[in-house]
Parts: sequence; C-alpha cells; structure tokens
Amino acid sequence: MIRNILLIQDDISGAQVVRDALMNSREMRFHVEWVRSCALGLERLAVPGGSSQGVSDISAVLVDLSLPDAAGLDVVDRLFAATKQIPIVILSSLKDEVTATVAIQHGAQDFLLKERLDDYVLPKTLAAVIDRAAIAEALFNEQERAQVTLNSIGDAVISTNIGGRVSYLNAVAERLTGWPSTEAIGRPLEEVFRITDSDTGAIVPNPMNAAAHENRSVALPPTCILRRRDGSQSSIEDSAAPIHDRHGRVTGAVMVFHDVSTARAMSLQLAYLAQHDPLTDLPNRSLLNDRLVQAISMAQRHHSPLAVLYMDLDRFKHINDSLGHLVGDHLLQSIATRLSASARASDTVCRLGGDEFVVLLPEVVDANATAVCAEKLLQSVESGHLVDGNELHITASIGIALYPEDGTEAELLLHNADSAMYEAKDRGRNNYQFYRSQLNSNAVERQSMEGGLRHALERQELELYYQPIVNLASGAIVAAEALIRWQHPTQGNVLPSQFVPIAEECGMIVPIGQWVLREACRQAKHWQDLGLPPMRLAVNTSAVELRSKDFVAAVARILEETGFDPWRLELELTETFLMQDSQATAVVLSALKEHGVSLALDDFGTGYSSLSYMRRFPIDALKIDQSFVRDLNTDEDDASVVSAIIRMAKSLHMRAVAEGVETREQRAFLERRRCNEAQGYYFSRPLNADGFADLLFAAPWWVPKSPSSPRALAKQTDG
Repeated sequence: MIRNILLIQDDISGAQVVRDALMNSREMRFHVEWVRSCALGLERLAVPGGSSQGVSDISAVLVDLSLPDAAGLDVVDRLFAATKQIPIVILSSLKDEVTATVAIQHGAQDFLLKERLDDYVLPKTLAAVIDRAAIAEALFNEQERAQVTLNSIGDAVISTNIGGRVSYLNAVAERLTGWPSTEAIGRPLEEVFRITDSDTGAIVPNPMNAAAHENRSVALPPTCILRRRDGSQSSIEDSAAPIHDRHGRVTGAVMVFHDVSTARAMSLQLAYLAQHDPLTDLPNRSLLNDRLVQAISMAQRHHSPLAVLYMDLDRFKHINDSLGHLVGDHLLQSIATRLSASARASDTVCRLGGDEFVVLLPEVVDANATAVCAEKLLQSVESGHLVDGNELHITASIGIALYPEDGTEAELLLHNADSAMYEAKDRGRNNYQFYRSQLNSNAVERQSMEGGLRHALERQELELYYQPIVNLASGAIVAAEALIRWQHPTQGNVLPSQFVPIAEECGMIVPIGQWVLREACRQAKHWQDLGLPPMRLAVNTSAVELRSKDFVAAVARILEETGFDPWRLELELTETFLMQDSQATAVVLSALKEHGVSLALDDFGTGYSSLSYMRRFPIDALKIDQSFVRDLNTDEDDASVVSAIIRMAKSLHMRAVAEGVETREQRAFLERRRCNEAQGYYFSRPLNADGFADLLFAAPWWVPKSPSSPRALAKQTDG
C-alpha cells in the first residue's frame, strides 16, 4: 500500500531531497504531494482524496516551519486545527530546534532537522509516525465502540481500581446511582454505590472489594436495595468480577447491575395473586392450606386446640340467577368485608370459591369459644346488604371441625368441617353444627341421593300427592295442594324435606319444579274433564325457581299447554323469598298476577317479613304455619299468634289458611276466629291422584260462583 505524504515546503532543493529520500525507501512505499505554502496545504487537506495518482489519501503531513505565508508555531496550529487525525511531522533547521520541540506540545507528532535528512532517517520516522497513528486510531475506535456499547446496554456498569476508588461509570450507572462520572471517578466506591438489606436495613458489604481482593466473581444477595444520591431507592441485582492486567495481576473490579424494582414488584404481585382470591382479596385455598398446616404444627408443639369453620351461603344461587352475577359478586365482596371485620387479627378468613368461605381460628380456648365466633359470623352475614341499590338478605350455614378431636391433618379437618356444614344445611340453614363421626356416612348418603335425583325424572320415579283444603264455614273441599313424593328404587318413599334441599343445591329444583307444575295442572284439568267441579290448585314454588330466568314465561307456557285456568292456580312461596330482594320480587310477582295466577305466603309466621312488605306485594292468602296450629288449644301464645294472623289477613283482604289441623278442637278454634280455610290430617292425609279423585266424588261439594278475583273470594268466604 502506498502512503501519501503531503509536503509543505517552499525550498525547491529541500523538497527534492525529501522526494528522493522517500522514493528510495525500503520501509514503506510513499507518494509525495508537494505544495509551497500553508494556504495551499490547508486547501489540499480540505479536499479528501484529492490526489490523481490513484493512491490513498494523505497519511501524514511533512511541514517546514518557514513558509512564505506562515512560520513557526502558527503553521502547526493552523494545520492541527484543520486535521487532528493526520499526524504532523515538523521540518526544522538547527536554529529552530526549540520551536520544533514546542510544536510537539501543540499537536505535532515528531520533528526532523533538515540538515540531517537522509534516505534512512526520514522514511523510518514517517513510517513510525504513521504506524503509531494507525494504532492510536484503532485503539480510539475500540474504546469508542466499548463506550458506545456500555452506554447502550440496559445494565449499569461501574469499575474500580485496586484501591476501591471508582474508575468508570456508564450512563445507566450514572442514572441509577445519581452520580455523574465527572464527580464519581476517584471517589471511594462506598460513597457512590450505597447498598443496604431490604429486610434489615443493614449496610451490605460491597461485592467489588471481595471480587478484587479475593480474585473471584461475587454476587449480591437478592434483598439488596441501592440508595441513590438523592435518597431514593431501587431494588437491584448484580455480579462483580476482578479485572486483570496482561500479566494476570488484579488491578481492580468491575460490576454489572440492573434495576429489578419493577420485576420484583411484579413477582411479589404475582405471588400475592397466586395466594389470594381476585374478587374478595381474601386468602385462597392455597394460602389457607399453608396457614392451616402451620397452625397445626404450632398446635402440636404447644398442645393447643384450633378450629376450622366451613361456611356456605344459603340460596346464593337464587340471587345470581335473578339479579345477575355482577350483583352476586358485589354481595360476595360485602360478605367478605363483614367476615374480615368479625374475625380476629390472628384468624384467617378465606374464600374457597363460589359462595364458600373458611375461617381458621388458630387460637381458641374450647368448643364454646368457637361457637361464639360462629354465631358472630352468622350475624354479620345475616344483616341486610345494600348492593347496587338492592337490599339483600342472606344467611349462611357453618360446619365446625376441631383439632385434634376431628382430625390432625389439614385435608381431613377441611373435609370434616365441610360435612358438618351440610348437616347445618339439613337442619334448616342459618345455623352452625360441630362435626360428628356419623356425618361422613351422611355425606356419602347425600351424594348417593344427589346422583339418584338427577335420574329421577327420566326414570319416572317422582309422583304427586294431593291434600284437600277445606272451607271451614261450609266444610266443602275448595282446593288441593300438590305435594311431591319420590319413590326411590332402594330407599322407598323419600319425603320432600329430604330431597328438595339437595335438589336446590345441585340445580335440579328448576326442572323438577316445572314437572310438578305441569303434572298438577294436567291432573286438575283431567278431574274437570271427568265432571268434577273446578277447584283451586296450590303448588309449592321454591325461591330458586322463582328467581330462575324465564320462570313467568314457563308458568304461562304450562298453563297454555294443559288448558288449566290461570286464576285457579295458586303458587305458594315463602317469606324468605320476599325479603331477599324486594325490587326483583315485586317484578316477578306482578308479572304472575298479570297472567291471572294467585299467590299465597306459605309457613307464615316463621320468617321475618314485616307488615310494610306484606302490603307491598300482591299476596292473596296467608298460610298459618302448623307449628302455631299444633298447640293453639294448650298454648296461649300460639293461640294469640294464630288469632293475630287471621285478623291481619282480614285487614289486608287476604284469605287465612291454617295448616296442620289434626283435631276437632283445633278446627273449632279456627272456626270461632273465622279462619277462611284449613288443611291437615283431620280432613285427609295427602292422597295419590286416584285416591284424591275418589275423595272428591264422595265429598259434599260447595263451590261458590266464580268471583272476579281471588281476593273477592276471600271477602265472600269471610261470611
């Protein structure tokens, strides 16, 4: 490769000497461009690639300090300002040797005396200058690449010398520490890079000191916090390694670190979400298992009891089906807040999913103390909840398992508490039950019954019985209540109280209820077709059915299919249904009334409805619960309650119907109080369809003329 030399010299003979010396060089091949003034030299330097000889651009400038338009240091300053990357070699006379020496401080690479030029010294000097420039350029480029690379990566880089003082920071390190390189370099590392333990707040020994003095790679513990210059903090992860010279000696250390605050916060958030219910923010099953295992371990160590309370909301599905899942979710959130407020700081309130909650009591004295906590939880749930403009009332059932009596392992305690919860459901809901060993066999029976119930319809195992409702003034049968029975293939006749709650829980009550309504209407219409006078038909309807979608449309469809008169159909519902959601209830009941269907309030007196609620809904009849009728001749309180209900029904223009009448004395009492109607074993037990038809043919009949409305019937029979 030919090296192009720009020669700036006014002396013609001197220029020839330079040319001859370079042309005969064995060190390197040279080409010389000669100009005679500083201005021409600057002009040439301003035009890269200006040579027409096909050689590379200028590799070095050889300049005389004595020129027509410049002299001395002025020549060097002007050339150096024009091109700092091209090495400059001075041609000086002996008398200007001092100036030539100073010129090196102004940017020149070397100088040669004109009186001592020859074809050895000149090529040798230029070759050395050009090689040094190439090495310097390569080193600069390498350093520039390293600098750009270090400033471009996402990690912070900081290095120290063997004495532990900062020797380098990249841009990310400047930002994370808050120290600019200009201020940080030369300071002790501990002053620039301050790290503490996030758990204890203690200062963490700097890993770079260990890396340098122990000649090994060192990593920070995972709980490190970097304190910036302004006092702010961030979580970091890093590793430090020693720096060696070419002889393998340690000269310092370098550390690479990065901010993991966001990643660590996200990791903590993910860990939290993995252990908490997203809807209620309560601990989930996973966290409950961990805490229950820990609580059992502590209880074993200290020989102390603990309790597991398994809670399930009663008829929560009704609310979901009628008001939608959003309202149901908000109700669950309200209940979660209530439970958390009722629990102690040491307790764990957990949501397993759906409407199931578990409360872990790791510090209880005995079963009595557990019962007090359970009662407190039930009361907190039972109080009304205002959810999205709806006043909702709901209850819960709680099963309790105690350690160590009911189990010494987490899974067994939960299973036994769950079994006790089902016992609470079977005992009427809104109560708590302690686990007993026989409950597991009950749970197995319950599962078997649920499985059989799912096939009862298709196997035609369900049957309707009918009980007459008698007008007390005339003694005539004026209505029949349809009662469902299940002829189980192995258990025989299963009463509704045994399987209806299970049907409600497993979702079978809606198809079963529709079958009951369709079969009862079909049978009543059949009796009419046989020539029996038409009468009122009473059908029990659960709250689950009433809150199911398209219930009103299903009733209308069944009436149309069977041809039964709508105004002769009376649906019996409970007080609990009225109180759960008054607004939605009013809509459903009004829609039923528009179709001509009558409504009766069953088991009246056992719930918690108020007179204001009674007046709000279009109820046609109050059915006095048999628990009040049973002892009304011997218990003054029951007699007073029955008398009060009859008077209230009359004042509201409703029929009063007494249930469970079994004696002549009970009937006589009700007649004296002018109760409208009654039913019970005194008149007849429930009969199958054929037996009830025989009863109707044999019974004395008194059927009043068709009134304009069911309430008119109540007025007419008041006598």
